[in-house]
Amino acid sequence: MDIDGTTAVVTGGGSGIGAALAEAFAAAGARVVVADLDEPGAAATAARIESAGGNAVAVRADASATADIEALTRTEFGPVDIYVANAGIIGASGLGTDEEWDRILAVNLRAHIRAADVLVPQWISRGRGYFVSVASAAGLLSQIGAAGYAVTKHAAVGFAEWLAITYGDDGVGVSCVCPLGVDTPLLHAVRNSAETDALVGAESIVQSGDVITPQDVATVTVEAVQAGRFLVLPHPHVLDLYRRKGSDYDRWIAGMRRYQRSLRGTAVPGT
Repeated sequence: MDIDGTTAVVTGGGSGIGAALAEAFAAAGARVVVADLDEPGAAATAARIESAGGNAVAVRADASATADIEALTRTEFGPVDIYVANAGIIGASGLGTDEEWDRILAVNLRAHIRAADVLVPQWISRGRGYFVSVASAAGLLSQIGAAGYAVTKHAAVGFAEWLAITYGDDGVGVSCVCPLGVDTPLLHAVRNSAETDALVGAESIVQSGDVITPQDVATVTVEAVQAGRFLVLPHPHVLDLYRRKGSDYDRWIAGMRRYQRSLRGTAVPGT
């Protein structure tokens, strides 16, 4: 897709990967709607874009609420061409409660489904549109310590695949972004947790590869959208890990269990 002159919505745009994505799409020529529950954060991102010569507006929005998604499609910038479903949460460690599952499913999965439900019919009628799903390498591999995160990121990847298959012939492009460790407030929060399972999960992330910047993720994502590429791997070696998993599932699970045991032996809350 030629990004110049388009309108792009970026959810979770107040910080981290979302803020970097908003700035990168603006630098590529998009008018950007920066959406976040953190209204000051969204406003700060929009202000940086404007000061750099771009066009942006900040909107307080719950990315999982259909009414808020619909409002994001009615800004001063006109019809949405690109929707970046970036907002996400790590959720509870372990199995989690029913309430915790409801929340993480709403933010990490249903937000994507609801956005597609609003936008795909519009894109089909116009013959063009682009959906960017910011998932995680956890959606290809797994996530030690947090069932909700592992499951919802797998589901986000699956939904993005389904969108690409079902509507690709109708002019709808899809990219699915699957990074490992990224230097964001989300990762910092988990690494500072008082829960052993959360610490184990955080260490599994940072030990699996370099912790890169949000800008690194944004750069390869914009390139993927411009090229119409589905799978976006800011950490390229994730593809090798994914292939090893698929080549021998039992061996991979056994290896993950060994890895988890080693991490549990060193994770100490409060250190």
